Amino acid sequence: MQEKIIILDFGSQYTQLIARRVREDNVYCEIHPFHKIPVIDSSVKGIILSGSPFSVRDANAPQIDLSGFKGKLPVLGICYGAQYLSQAFGGEVKQSATREYGRATMNVVEKSNPLLDGLSDSSVVWMSHGDTIMSTPSDYRIIASTDSVPVAAFQIGDEPTWGIQFHPECSHSVEGPKIIGNFIKKICGCKGDWTPASFVESTVASLREKLGDDRVILGLSGGVDSSVAAQLLNLAIGDRLTCIFVDTGLLRKNEYEDVIAMYKQMGLNVVPVKAHEKFLSDLKGVTDPEAKRKIIGRDFVETFDNEAQKIKDARWLAQGTIYPDVIESASTSGPAVVIKSHHNVGGLPEKMNLKIVEPLRLLFKDEVRRIGRELGMPEQMLDRHPFPGPGLGIRILGEVTPEKVTILQEADHIFITRLREHGLYDKAWQAGVVLLPVQSVGVMGDERTYESCVAIRAVTSTDGMTADWARLPYEFLASVSNEIINKVRGINRVVYDISSKPPATIEWE
Repeated sequence: MQEKIIILDFGSQYTQLIARRVREDNVYCEIHPFHKIPVIDSSVKGIILSGSPFSVRDANAPQIDLSGFKGKLPVLGICYGAQYLSQAFGGEVKQSATREYGRATMNVVEKSNPLLDGLSDSSVVWMSHGDTIMSTPSDYRIIASTDSVPVAAFQIGDEPTWGIQFHPECSHSVEGPKIIGNFIKKICGCKGDWTPASFVESTVASLREKLGDDRVILGLSGGVDSSVAAQLLNLAIGDRLTCIFVDTGLLRKNEYEDVIAMYKQMGLNVVPVKAHEKFLSDLKGVTDPEAKRKIIGRDFVETFDNEAQKIKDARWLAQGTIYPDVIESASTSGPAVVIKSHHNVGGLPEKMNLKIVEPLRLLFKDEVRRIGRELGMPEQMLDRHPFPGPGLGIRILGEVTPEKVTILQEADHIFITRLREHGLYDKAWQAGVVLLPVQSVGVMGDERTYESCVAIRAVTSTDGMTADWARLPYEFLASVSNEIINKVRGINRVVYDISSKPPATIEWE
């Protein structure tokens, strides 16, 4: 049975960071809403209580029954979790006279405490709270403090329960990883054996048992998630997996041929479907972004379903769902709300009478890439930037036409190719070109031109929820602009998008 740490989420913006830090120590963990505590069996080695946007003093603050595990298993409360552990048992939490946000210096009070083992006497930690613990119950021991927060960390007597008012999961907490490591390894006793190799071995065995002799259909998008899911299923059931890859006519230049070649190299059973005429025909005259998305989504479902009907005796639909999708489907303040009912094959679970299998539903994106490397997949496949499901259809502002698709593919190809050649591709989280619905005056040779403008876009991010524009070198931008204008007929102006998310979004539509 796989050992694990349970993280109970009170709605903190940092909860996923806690999980990532735990997993960096090769320890498996799960995030659950505070009001949906899972079964605490022998596989659970410890509990972490997250922070929260709420104050423990609020009338509607999240409440939790700790009796099922407190004093029986190691518990670590972070920020709100620490304040709750104090107030719920007789301590006092009040609004801080001076709110403490940002870096602070933590001073270790009890050097022998196992949670702080190996830490420096003083180190920088990240604070983010408006309340502070004014007093703790009598059996609580203060083990660390800062100049303005006397109770920066505590332990409840000799009980394996700790609370810290700072955020060790944030990169600004210099020795935060050591604190989390002490909790999960030294206190909880986790072995740290959840590695890519162990995940592949256990997942392949589980898939074989779950799927038996059944046939499985998977919709490939060309992206990392669906490709890694396909490779795991291929190892488990071989040619009983059929992958369908649809050419919508809205892919990048040569992407259809390149991706099919890579899939063949990986030994996947792939059915390629060219459907660009249908998509481009149905998009004719349509300019509204949401209408375009719906048409592309509908056509994809119909195309995929038509091809899937040819596969007899299929019982399962495989999807590349990853852990952030699963986390988003459960609200921390009420009943679960399904946000993402599909991943790569929108609408199909409702349309097809198939059971769902999701080999990657436990993993974050960076972990998916690690699994792909363990499987020996091509690096070019694993390092691909995210690409929107509607493809270039939402990077052509206004009506989508075959001529515009060709223009955008050529410009985009130059930009992406040059990013790779200059070693800049991996420095961006996502990059692409947008064809704008405007024309501008230009001069080429001795002739006046009136042609299209494109915006090139590159952003840095960790998860796409927020993003900043990539600071690409001026010389590189000048070179790309010059090449696009010289080589792509129909473009005479290039601009660089320097807006961040928020307030802008990564895509223009």
